[in-house]
Amino acid sequence: QVRLVESGGGLVQPGGSLRLSCAASGIIFRHVDMGWYRQAPGKQRELVASITSGGTTNYVDSVKGRFTISRTNAKNTVYLQMDSLKPEDTAVYYCNFPTARPGLSYWGQGTQVTVSS
Repeated sequence: QVRLVESGGGLVQPGGSLRLSCAASGIIFRHVDMGWYRQAPGKQRELVASITSGGTTNYVDSVKGRFTISRTNAKNTVYLQMDSLKPEDTAVYYCNFPTARPGLSYWGQGTQVTVSS
């Protein structure tokens, strides 16, 4: 069955960097598109970055130029490199398919990112 395990979150100061990882199993990873979502307190979960099976990437405007999504198919892993972090980036970050539904799809536990002085 599908399993998604996020890691790499933590506490970082504004302007700092973090690299998140998502290990996937139960899917033919090299054939699927993947994405990173985040959910801040009091806000809805939003898709912030995606990468197709062919390597094409897309980003929400608020993270363009600061976040980079990548994947290593041999390790069934997708990454999110986050640079120039801002307090408003504070959220729980999840990986999933770009078409995932919060109320219907499988979701992992996520990883907490806190940006604070």
